[in-house]
This record gives sequence, structure tokens and C-alpha cells, in this order.
Amino acid sequence: MGSTRLPGKVMKIIDTKNPSLQYTINQLQSCKTLDKIIVATTNFSEDDVIVNHLENTGMDIFRGSSDDVLDRYFQCAKHYGLSAILRVTADCPLIDPEIVDHGINIFLSENCDYVTNTSPRSFPDGNETEIFTFDALKKAWENSKLPSEREHVTPYFRNNKQNFKIKNFEHTSNLSNLRYTVDFPEDLKLVKILISKIQSRPIRLNDILNLLNSQPELLEINKNHKPNEGFKRSLEEDKEFLKN
Repeated sequence: MGSTRLPGKVMKIIDTKNPSLQYTINQLQSCKTLDKIIVATTNFSEDDVIVNHLENTGMDIFRGSSDDVLDRYFQCAKHYGLSAILRVTADCPLIDPEIVDHGINIFLSENCDYVTNTSPRSFPDGNETEIFTFDALKKAWENSKLPSEREHVTPYFRNNKQNFKIKNFEHTSNLSNLRYTVDFPEDLKLVKILISKIQSRPIRLNDILNLLNSQPELLEINKNHKPNEGFKRSLEEDKEFLKN
């Protein structure tokens, strides 16, 4: 709930009843490869609204550090005895379950430590899919020092490729210029429109591409915001950290 760019973004209603968080969960529930979905939020009182929303849904919940998200992930994974973890952020209400399943199948078939579709990016911002082993997560938790590594969970893997078996999967064409994550009011406006205009559920990447091809003017809504702006801010914090 403590987002500075769009306060309370994960609980913003994006259709007639569902907040972004619930829509993300609904999309993921169509995955064929997931055993469990856990909402890992913070100990801050402002996030009680998240817990209150979920308490009657039967959803597993874990609460941990706000700034040290890597520690939150590690403690959550240890608490639930997980051997492998999929990371999806709750501001991605249009995450495509087929993309998630594809990434997990690569992770399982190729015995990887870390599978991602973000390095380099070819999918739209809002379809970030990252899967990693608990052992890899533990290494990152023990060794990560940079603010970006603690806040964004997985940069340690990419910063230390020599220590992990890593696989990046890509789309057949580069769609990284597209954005339907929810970070700004303009993003929220676009996502609401996409959901209202697409009737099938779950919503797939191709559903969105077909709509944007037929109504390209929709891309104007959030065109001034670039992918991964939050992570770029963290890299600036890394520079200050290293300087000091």
C-alpha cells in the first residue's frame, strides 16, 4: 500500500469489484504448474487492508520486511518449506498464466537455478515472470548487499551469473515497449480499459495485443512512463550506497 508513485495501488479497484491484487491472483489461479499462491506483504499497519481483504478467501499470507523484500521472500519461503518460488508482483493484474507456465516448464525441464523473461526484456512490462530455487534464494539472502538487490529480490542472480544456472526466455518479437503494470494513475486507467474491453478470462497477452492493434490510440494513455522505472531508481540508490 506504501507505493510513492500510486499510493495504495495494489488495492485499487480495476473492474467492478476486484483490486489489482485480487486480479493478479485470479490470473495466476489459471496456471497449471503452481502448487500454492502466497501473498507476501509487509508488517506495516497500512497493509492490514490487504490481510483483511484476503482473510476470508483461504489465501496463504505472510508478513515481513517492507524495504528488505529479499528477506521477506526468504523468510516466507522458509516458513512454508518451499523448494522453488515464482515471483510475481501484485501490480501486474494482467500477468498471463500461459507465460508463467512456460517459464516454470523451462525451470523444471532444464534444472535451472533461475529462469526469467526480464534479462533482456521482450515481454510487456506487466508480464514479469521469475522462478528460482530456494537454495539460490538463500545464497542471494546471505550475500546481497546493494539496495537494489535487497528491494527487488532477484538482481543478485543477474549480478553474479557465474554462480547460477540462468535461463532467459523471450517472446518471438520485442514487446518491451508495451506497459500495463500499475505504477501510475495513467497505468491504472489503461488497465481498467483493457479489462473492460476484453471479455475472455483469464486475459492472455494475445487478447491485449489484438485489442491494441485495433485501437492503438490506447497506447497514448501511459506513453510517458517507461518500463522498469522503479528499478532504475534503485540503481541510483546503489550509487549512493557504494559512494558511502
